[in-house]
Amino acid sequence: MNARNTVLVMGLVAANAARAQRGTPEADIFLAPLTVHDGRVEVGTPVNVTNRPGYDNQPSFTPDSRAILYTSTREDAQADIYRYDIGTHTITQVTKTPESEYSATVMPGGARFSVIRVEMPSPQRLWSFRLDGSDPQLVLTQIKPVGYHAWVDSTHVALFVLGAGRAPATLQVADIRTGTAVTVASNIGRSVLPHPAATGAAPSFSFVQYGGDTSLMLVAFDPATGKPGNAVPFLKMPFRSDYVAWVTPSLVLAGKGNSLVAWDESKPGWNEVVDLSASLKGITRLAVSRDGHWLAMVAAPPAPARPPKKERGPSRP
Repeated sequence: MNARNTVLVMGLVAANAARAQRGTPEADIFLAPLTVHDGRVEVGTPVNVTNRPGYDNQPSFTPDSRAILYTSTREDAQADIYRYDIGTHTITQVTKTPESEYSATVMPGGARFSVIRVEMPSPQRLWSFRLDGSDPQLVLTQIKPVGYHAWVDSTHVALFVLGAGRAPATLQVADIRTGTAVTVASNIGRSVLPHPAATGAAPSFSFVQYGGDTSLMLVAFDPATGKPGNAVPFLKMPFRSDYVAWVTPSLVLAGKGNSLVAWDESKPGWNEVVDLSASLKGITRLAVSRDGHWLAMVAAPPAPARPPKKERGPSRP
């Protein structure tokens, strides 16, 4: 870990100690320094940056890599968007609305962020706000209910659309200029995110898709042909792992229990990066900052160690 990251992590630890609340949260957002040397991934000590009871989830870095937007549910049971600033270790509430907002993502251009908004009576649709949480605008009127999304470019967005009844979720690519969408896959999982394009390559994205044996495949979408169904099977996910985060166009991270694993096109299969059992429990969602220096993880704090049992003296005769 370099000196810059060491100082920042020490500051994070101090900030969390002052902010710690009573009770053990079920899940929190952890932040760790991230470096890659010759294809080898190094992850520093994770720090719990939310550290409170309740729902703190769905982290997404701002384009300048200086902050994380995330969803938090507080005492009023309302899900709103909050911002964690890495440099100052401060948390700010961004939205405060009668509706619930999830999956905050800064949109191409950087002036607004998009969310999945649960309206009354609950048609989940794609909305956007200014970065300060003002000026809510509906992005796609007809497409619902949307569960997750990822921007492909300034006018196209990939959507996880829930199926009716027991129908599987579909992956749709929508054009916000026309409000229309094309279905490109079905029976997909929850991890839909941009794929970092190689130099000169067209913007693309990835998603996970269930196979016939309930396994998950990481699938890359090839935008070159622009035709429905041009999804290319890519990589089988680790068991019980359905979230990923791209570090480079050929390097991806996933959580496997309490460990981070990585796939690199130059190496066979998934390989363990680090066991984080001492810091957290059960890694789910992941996010990597655009500058590649930070990794955000959603997990639970480790269970507190049990005090040693007291030894009993010999019984009296």
